[in-house]
Amino acid sequence: MSEFMDIITSDNLSYKQKVLHLAQAAENSEHPIKTTAEFDRLFKAHAIDDMCEGNAPYRPRYICPDYQVFAQNGSEFLRFDKPENLDDLLWGLATLYDNVPSVTSRPVYVGQLDKIIDPFLEGMTDDEIKPRLRRFLNHIDRTVASGYCHANIGPEDTRAGRLLLEVERELMNAVPNFTLKYDPEITSDEFMRLAVKTTMVCSNPAFANHRIHKETYPGEYTVVSCYNVLPMGGGAYTLSRVLLPGLAKLATNVDDFMNNLLPTATSEVLNFMNERVRFIVEDSNFFETSFLAKEGLISRDRFCGMFGVAGMSECVAELLHLDSSRTYGKDDEANELADQIMVKIADQVNSFDAVYSEVFGGRFTLHAQAGFSDQKGVTPGVRIKVGDEPANLYDHIRHSARMHRFFNSGVSDIFPAEPTAERNPDAVIDVVKAAFSIDDKYLSFYSSEGDLVRITGFLAKRSEMKKFQSGNVVLQDTAHDGLGNFTANHLADRKVRMSN
Repeated sequence: MSEFMDIITSDNLSYKQKVLHLAQAAENSEHPIKTTAEFDRLFKAHAIDDMCEGNAPYRPRYICPDYQVFAQNGSEFLRFDKPENLDDLLWGLATLYDNVPSVTSRPVYVGQLDKIIDPFLEGMTDDEIKPRLRRFLNHIDRTVASGYCHANIGPEDTRAGRLLLEVERELMNAVPNFTLKYDPEITSDEFMRLAVKTTMVCSNPAFANHRIHKETYPGEYTVVSCYNVLPMGGGAYTLSRVLLPGLAKLATNVDDFMNNLLPTATSEVLNFMNERVRFIVEDSNFFETSFLAKEGLISRDRFCGMFGVAGMSECVAELLHLDSSRTYGKDDEANELADQIMVKIADQVNSFDAVYSEVFGGRFTLHAQAGFSDQKGVTPGVRIKVGDEPANLYDHIRHSARMHRFFNSGVSDIFPAEPTAERNPDAVIDVVKAAFSIDDKYLSFYSSEGDLVRITGFLAKRSEMKKFQSGNVVLQDTAHDGLGNFTANHLADRKVRMSN
């Protein structure tokens, strides 16, 4: 049976999921972007990867509209006047989201919601506002229906931000992800306490180091999809990656890896990314036809490309022939080699001329890529492999901060915590403050006993993954991805923190 018929006759995909799968299969029947023989060899060896973006990209991978433009002007294309009240705003945004594409064909970013919503709350009581926010967030959860969707709040303490957290705590939705941009010089402890109590119930929000991220691009930044840091009003054309474990398996020794394979693989991915970007900008006519560009919600010159790295833990284990007595994250030689690998990659990426990437000085950004649903033996980015975590949480964070310094467009760590941590939010706040003070860039927590679990960066419900595993159709396709990753990478065995 053909790939198309496999999708058409699937018994565990919804109608909408079949449509999206069929669209990607159709796109992949074309091959306008040429690759080299060396690229193909490394791709076949699972040493590099195109992130399943599609062979003929007709839209950027991640699109991050400046939704304030809509809040201030409405939309001529959608025939919406400037919103006059909260109902106008929320209904207009819900409609707008349905017209924001991405690699998933759904929005990966739904806005800095607190700042968009807050001006429309004047004269309304909390009891009037919260039912509207419930309907709005439920609409996103049920229609976007993808964990690769993100909303931002903070760093300022706003009424809208508080109400969004209160409602999110009640709903316990998997979509959207929320990130609180945290800066202890700006964010009140009271607002942060509410955020921590919320995340211990529903795994939202995660916490971004605003002090560092605000310096990444000219203008505002956003956190989108899983934890990708991108320019507001722009986004990312593409994300391709080096799969370090597969590359390490091709090496005869560390010198061969460092001096031959790694530079070659990095070069192949960089040149491939340039070709993808050229196709999107010069051939796809996306920016010429998108009302988002015509109405000023996005601008072509605020897009960049993302160079991804995945599987550092398995890579150094392969190169150094480590056993259970010596592991990445705890072994000095392994950690030093990881550092050297990242220095080598960063130097090459940061000196490469990236086309149409003005927003980042004509360079591609570096991203600690989170992995795919069932990809065994590839721990996300530069994270420590599950089961190898240091006993002490602060040792873990110090290692993370050391590796985070290389990545400007997204890197994160995830910590399941004892449910009792909800009763002591100040202890969690102290962890975040300490981590961010040594330049850790992004942290997330979730209750070790909750239904909502953070997979690589996105959220999925254990109950929904169990339904899908039993052969049932589920609404959110990130339950598909979540199940594979949860199983393949033994996420149930993550070390539980904050136990005393």
